[in-house]
Amino acid sequence: MPDAAPVFVEAEEKPPLFTVTSTVSLQGRRLRTLKHGDTFAVLGTNGDIQIGDASVEGLYHRDTRHLSHFAIGLNGMRPLLLSSMVRDDNSALTCDYTNPAIRDDGDVLLDQDLIHLRRAQFVWQGVLYERIAIRNFDETTRKITLDFAFSADFSDLFEVRGLTRAKRGRFHRPSVSGSCVHLAYTGLDNRTRSTRICFDPMPQHIGTSHAQYVLELKPKAHAIIHITIRCDEQGSRRRPREAFLSALRASRNELHRMASRAAAIESSNDIYNEAIRRSIADLYMLMTRTEEGYLVPYAGIPWYSTVFGRDSLITALLMLWVDPSIARGVLKYLAAHQAKDFRPEVDAEPGKILHEIRLGEMAELGEVPFGRYYGTVDATPLFVILAGAYLERTDDIQTIRELWPNIEAALNWIDEFGDRDGDGFVEYETRTASGLVNQGWKDSYDSVFHADGRLAQGPIALVEVQGYVYAAKRRAAEMAQRLDRSPRALELLQQADELRERFHRAFWSDEIGTYALALDGEKRPCLVQTSNAGHALLTGIASPECAEIVVQTLMSRESFSGWGIRTVSTNAPRFSPISYHNGSVWPHDNALIALGFARYGFKEEAARVLHALFDASMYLDLRRLPELFCGFTRRRSQAPTLYPVACAPQAWAAAAPLALIQACLGLRVQSTLGTVNLQHPMLPDFLDYIIIRGLECGEVRLDMEIRRTGDQVAMQVLGATGEARLTMMV
Repeated sequence: MPDAAPVFVEAEEKPPLFTVTSTVSLQGRRLRTLKHGDTFAVLGTNGDIQIGDASVEGLYHRDTRHLSHFAIGLNGMRPLLLSSMVRDDNSALTCDYTNPAIRDDGDVLLDQDLIHLRRAQFVWQGVLYERIAIRNFDETTRKITLDFAFSADFSDLFEVRGLTRAKRGRFHRPSVSGSCVHLAYTGLDNRTRSTRICFDPMPQHIGTSHAQYVLELKPKAHAIIHITIRCDEQGSRRRPREAFLSALRASRNELHRMASRAAAIESSNDIYNEAIRRSIADLYMLMTRTEEGYLVPYAGIPWYSTVFGRDSLITALLMLWVDPSIARGVLKYLAAHQAKDFRPEVDAEPGKILHEIRLGEMAELGEVPFGRYYGTVDATPLFVILAGAYLERTDDIQTIRELWPNIEAALNWIDEFGDRDGDGFVEYETRTASGLVNQGWKDSYDSVFHADGRLAQGPIALVEVQGYVYAAKRRAAEMAQRLDRSPRALELLQQADELRERFHRAFWSDEIGTYALALDGEKRPCLVQTSNAGHALLTGIASPECAEIVVQTLMSRESFSGWGIRTVSTNAPRFSPISYHNGSVWPHDNALIALGFARYGFKEEAARVLHALFDASMYLDLRRLPELFCGFTRRRSQAPTLYPVACAPQAWAAAAPLALIQACLGLRVQSTLGTVNLQHPMLPDFLDYIIIRGLECGEVRLDMEIRRTGDQVAMQVLGATGEARLTMMV
């Protein structure tokens, strides 16, 4: 989970400094998002960027808002929006408008619905491209004025999130050169950030904050205007008209090329197909080619459009069966940025995996600690887990051989630095006053607490982290065995077995019917029913007897809202359905839990989770699952309640539907053995069949159909490029 709610204090009742807050809900305006690389746009439904102190809208590049206002006017009025559509592949936003009735002293100068505007926008290589086509459908010639108002505040993303700064840098005087306007700001970090807005053809009037076209349009005639908005001199210097089509082709080709590597999923349910297509499109829009050349998913828009170790690892894990190449990019990137020394000011320790990277002015100056920050307890074992899962999925032993020093460094961090007090559990406690107080995926300041509501004091050992460590040791043993390191493999397996025994004794509670959320600094268990315990099922650390009880607890009315499993049950003292981590529903959390259900054979419960999130997607804009939504109990014929500042798209939320299908099918691809296995597959009742095309197993690509007939499920191979062994256990 990204740095949603950190504080710089001991765990006590004080408001967090970096909580994402806003006086305006992101859900209220149905915002549109476009992204490529380190640049993204948050636009109103009509494609404008509305100015305002609380507005999140804008064009952002490397954590700085390069455009804070951009709006179209038609004959001095705002045009009427007819439709707003993001393409299925997320490559562009298209908006259609018409004119309102235009009057002067009661006389109608222009009837409504005679002028049509079509606006296309997309982001490519640091540039926001726009094309506006305007057509006169009247029977007489019309004089049309088209106005563009614009400005740039160059706010750091953390300022947009709500932080105030004592000082800011220097704004340069805007300048106009031909058909282009240049806006610039030099920050306190002595870096100059600039925005260049160019119009084609030349407007009749152009100033430092406004441009105007005056058009004489004959009946059925049209005119086209192209605009480029370049961040920090990115992109081509060609005329906007010439650059638009070539950039649009390049953008669509890249998205298509990336997404085509993923296995394609189609089903008997058209709405489900829309949701899956949007998930795939969101995942590949969020993919970013790093400076090192690795393809890594950025966490989410608008708050987390950067690398997060935990998010990228979990996203890659959830979509591993669909596209294993993403896991390789994530592993290589995080290995390159693995901590090598002690840096207490950023919670770095040798072998630790990165939490996040920020590129804005405030990070450069140290006003926020997240420039390159390592305050995460779970990314390091997750790194090892993903490496082992990647090897099983691909049989790419060469990549694992290259990563083995990083894997050993991560294992050493787990044993030496992760276990703060030598009790055999991995704990966290920030080493800096400017670090995150809670460093698991629920990193809100109030997310770890006791049964009486008291916040836990550190160092804190989270339930899911012990499961991650257990799974990491077992996966590392598998990799060590493949690398002919048998003694190391046996040592790791023994460590995992010992941890499993300690874990059960310390974390299991008959009183609450699940595992404790955590152990505090005095080894007192936090006896609260939470979704965290479901991750123990994911990793296999739970005993079968305890697993069955955990499943019952998670699917009880107190934990299962009808839209998914809540982060905290309704009987917990800090439960609030409108909180970030204490009662909300997170799609990725539910997907990980469902994989755990499937691991222990609880397929019906996994299918219920899939059904719940699918039902939620039917009510959501673009069928897009957000980062989270509120944990209110589901009501008949009512939509889920949205969380006001949830990111959408969010990478691990987009990957959740893919993992949920894997859970229901019991799908396991083992390229190391050349097998594709379905373990007790089940389809929810809204799906009669699923077809998977292009599923890779080593060098083989498979097309297969899984069809439900009554209570049974049948599998059929539709095509294959080679030989692979398919098995199904019913």
